[in-house]
Amino acid sequence: MIDRLELMGAPGSPYTRKMLALLRYRHIAYNVIWGGAMGAPDGYPKPKVALLPTFYFRDSDGDLEAVVDSTPIIRRLEQEYSGPSVIPKHEALRFLDLLIEDYADEWMTKVMFHFRWAFQADAEHVGPLLIHWANPELPDEQASAMAAQFSKRQIDRLYVVGSNEITAKTIEDSFVRLLGLLDRLIQQQGFVLGSRPSSCDFALHGQLTQLTQVEPTSMALTQKYAQRVRAWVDRMDDLSGHKGGEWLADSQLGLLQGLLSEIGRTYAPFLIANAAAVQSGADTVEAEIDGRKWQQPPFPYQAKCLVALREAYAALSGDARTQVDGVLAGTGCESLFVQT
Repeated sequence: MIDRLELMGAPGSPYTRKMLALLRYRHIAYNVIWGGAMGAPDGYPKPKVALLPTFYFRDSDGDLEAVVDSTPIIRRLEQEYSGPSVIPKHEALRFLDLLIEDYADEWMTKVMFHFRWAFQADAEHVGPLLIHWANPELPDEQASAMAAQFSKRQIDRLYVVGSNEITAKTIEDSFVRLLGLLDRLIQQQGFVLGSRPSSCDFALHGQLTQLTQVEPTSMALTQKYAQRVRAWVDRMDDLSGHKGGEWLADSQLGLLQGLLSEIGRTYAPFLIANAAAVQSGADTVEAEIDGRKWQQPPFPYQAKCLVALREAYAALSGDARTQVDGVLAGTGCESLFVQT
């Protein structure tokens, strides 16, 4: 019998959707356990931090261990499973893939959370879905009560990701710009880093499954500005039949400057301000993003993200760093790697 990889997730979790699409593309056999808010099933270990998806790997003794955090899991799968790779071998491109994946995972989740909970119609739409996704057998009255309770808790937490009346336009404009940037990249080459998908494609796909397929307000923006992107998200869900493809050549790296400039415009200033707040012990992250005030509580995990990006940059060989510096120049992303 084939030992299938097991994971617990939820359809409303962008990271679950990211990883399921990746597993299909890489032809990795899996069993998904739909859990989410209902928690891990009996007999399965709990992770130190309850995040979705939770993967259950076998440890050296053959026992199940619960593992979370999609970015390192993707790199682990590259080592443990054969099949099409989602990590470029080209050193500079591999670094850019990591940077774009991090932006998708950490900035775009702010966008997703904002569109999900900042608008009453969207919150009323998704609240029951999240409960039914977790357990469709609940009686209507119980499901409605749980949806109302969960929705209120999430709406009350909008400030945690920086969503408020002042930052709303910053967040919403960044989404519309991303739609345009992805529309052009997809039309040119099919995926972000060439004619084959990389880990950053799956990270973007995960967030966009919610923004283009679930949340009414962001769905309407997608329909207005970038139906090609919606179609791409649908296709990305199952690329098990995608064959071949090439990564961008050195001469084509400039095609990424538009997307990198968007990252430098939004995510980079947040990362820098967040890291400073975490380091100083401040209670609030304060920054200017896209010409507007940004304020939220500090997030230690995203300070670790900046450390990881800087470590990856520092590990680049001389030639690769020259390539990366050339592509990042003028995008705003270079500020992430300035020696202080």
